[in-house]
Amino acid sequence: MAKRKTANDDAPRSCRARAAGELVGDVGGRSFRRFGFVQSAIVSRWSDIVGERYAKVSSPESIRFPTGRKGGGALTLLVDGAHAPLIQHLAPMIIDRVNRFFGYSAVDRVVFKQGKPQVARARTTRPELRPVPKEIGDGLREIADPELRACLESLAARIAATSGPPSLGDAGAEPLPEIDRSK
Repeated sequence: MAKRKTANDDAPRSCRARAAGELVGDVGGRSFRRFGFVQSAIVSRWSDIVGERYAKVSSPESIRFPTGRKGGGALTLLVDGAHAPLIQHLAPMIIDRVNRFFGYSAVDRVVFKQGKPQVARARTTRPELRPVPKEIGDGLREIADPELRACLESLAARIAATSGPPSLGDAGAEPLPEIDRSK
């Protein structure tokens, strides 16, 4: 039996290079949502949502919503084995805080899985910057955007902290040989 043509089969072809994201379309988003990755911010801000104490022993694994709905989902938590009973008693508080994070009633229940939660990476401390020299700082005060001004002040402080222009090697080293390509 022959396959019937649909309206999409007659679409004109374009002979241009297209981005991979354009080719994939909504398929990637659907598959990520299928596996529970609705919003990655819940994973990165888990310690802000439940507190540092409970974030050390638990981490969100996925959120699964009923088909076609954005609410009433099940949050799957990966919990350290010994702490599971405590976290289970805190399930109503976790549901409330996650819903407050989303801004609507996104989660109705919590499903627990035993395992080792992800350890948060320690943040590196930045070195203290020297104050911006006056001759550089006067020109920066006229910049209205505070974010741009802070970036430029940081760059100026780093440049002022150096000992001079960059060098390619020792001053006493042999110079590079010249190549004569005219032969």
